[in-house]
Amino acid sequence: MKSGLIRLPGLLLLLWSTLSLAQQVEVSVDGDYPELQENAEAFIGEVDGRSAGNLRRYASTAVKQAGKALRALGYYNPTMTWKIDEGSSDDLPRLLLNITPGDPVRIKSRNVEIRGEAASDALFTDNLPEHPAKGDVLDHGEYTSLRNTLQTRARRRGYFDGRFVTRTLEVDPEAGTADITIVFESGDRYRLGTVTYEEGYWFDRRLLDEFVTFEPGVAYHADQIAKLNSDLLGSGYFSGVDIDATPGSAENGVIPVRVGLTRRKPRSLATGLGFSTDVGPRFRGTWREHWINPMGHRRGADTELSEPRQNLSTWYELPLDPPMTDLIRLTAGYQREDIENVESELLTLGQQWQHQLDEGWLQVLSVRWEGERFNIGDDEKGTSSLLLPGVGYSKLQVDSPLDPSRGYRLQFDVSGSHRAVLSNVDILHVNAIAKGLFTLGGRHRFLSRFQFGGVATNQFEDVPPSLRFFAGGDQSVRGYAYESLSPENENGVKVGGRYTMVGSAEYQYQFAEKWRAALFVDHGNAINDLLDPLATGAGAGIRWISPLGPLRLDIAKGLDPELGGGWRIHFSMGPEL
Repeated sequence: MKSGLIRLPGLLLLLWSTLSLAQQVEVSVDGDYPELQENAEAFIGEVDGRSAGNLRRYASTAVKQAGKALRALGYYNPTMTWKIDEGSSDDLPRLLLNITPGDPVRIKSRNVEIRGEAASDALFTDNLPEHPAKGDVLDHGEYTSLRNTLQTRARRRGYFDGRFVTRTLEVDPEAGTADITIVFESGDRYRLGTVTYEEGYWFDRRLLDEFVTFEPGVAYHADQIAKLNSDLLGSGYFSGVDIDATPGSAENGVIPVRVGLTRRKPRSLATGLGFSTDVGPRFRGTWREHWINPMGHRRGADTELSEPRQNLSTWYELPLDPPMTDLIRLTAGYQREDIENVESELLTLGQQWQHQLDEGWLQVLSVRWEGERFNIGDDEKGTSSLLLPGVGYSKLQVDSPLDPSRGYRLQFDVSGSHRAVLSNVDILHVNAIAKGLFTLGGRHRFLSRFQFGGVATNQFEDVPPSLRFFAGGDQSVRGYAYESLSPENENGVKVGGRYTMVGSAEYQYQFAEKWRAALFVDHGNAINDLLDPLATGAGAGIRWISPLGPLRLDIAKGLDPELGGGWRIHFSMGPEL
């Protein structure tokens, strides 16, 4: 402990000396001009280890650098004075530079003219940077940004022969005015040609062509090439995509598009261990065969094993046009559950047709057969056989897939069965979910969630547990055990409800990088009557934004003890939308 106390003053002295080395030039600007001071300090840079005489010789250089810094922000006539503060014997000398900015140069005129084919291209000419505008203080960075915007748009939109006919910034420091004149000649816009593939692509050419969203002869846009590259990589078929669409290979203004593809390994296996307070420890395994044949068919299997739930599902997938979003999936699965005195074994067989609609909606038409054997607290035992056609619509809008700052998810599913068609009970099953997220000031996040579900039937006791509603748990009403909120029969056994209504509001505050604190209130239940009481839970938690998504740890208090509420810890992970 003593040696530590002895070393501490020495460490502080070394730190102070290091900071002092960076303060040998001190800039002060008369008036409230923080940007001018920051720019002058940046242009001068760090000056250290100099004697008083050396600083005197350096003063003219510092004045020149400060002058450049001020001119960059439109101040051409500053008054600058300097002096040397030699300080005491323990201090390093300092160069004190004082700046009086004077009057700035202002933009007297701005003339931007687009010639050539781009002159009639509204997406090229509209929404150019508003600054520098007439009357603005001259900012050379804004002028450079305006020029760069024209060049960048020309490259992105295919005006590869574009050039500046005139590009002048005339400054009259005495008059305090500047005139901007830019004339850009775009030339003709290039077109995209036919897409060809290098040898060895292996896949059926018709499948590859379905990834191409433009026709030969369409006007060039860099986004079209970027989308083709992204869609091919995102397909899961390829480990590498190389697209050559350079203007140097154009003939008569048409750019051929050459695509080189590297097939990925056909199979992958992933396993993982996880934990949530809903189901406890769990094991997950995923096997994928990413391509089976040149038509792009694929298949896979997933399993999840935990104490209350075990399942195994397999699927076979056929891509449609466009293959990025549309597909047919054949599924089969087995699931066993033993939760809250509800035992169930479920076997499913089904088919889904997935189609992307306009405005980002995903439509899924499905038909599945479910065979279920169940035992609810030894009070209700039975088997069910249901043929369930269904339709679902969902839409996800986020600004980032892993940790969005704003966005929403909407999901609506409806399915049904009839005794006349391979089913032993009439059912109409509806489930709707809405989630929203927005952020204020970069640190304040507000999340909301609402779920409503209902089952209409003339024989509820024949509805299997997998189609009844239960509430409570990490993703439902916190402060209550997983699926513990439910109507009870005369023996006090939770049997599931006809309806569910759950709402949640959460506030998060980011107090450090990757860390957030949370406050939340949940309200909901699984019920048989829409007027039945709902349970409330409230609490606080912490979030860590891991590379795999947010990890959530919550401490919640169920505020309705008669419904099973109490203090509970909830742990979960996954996307918030």
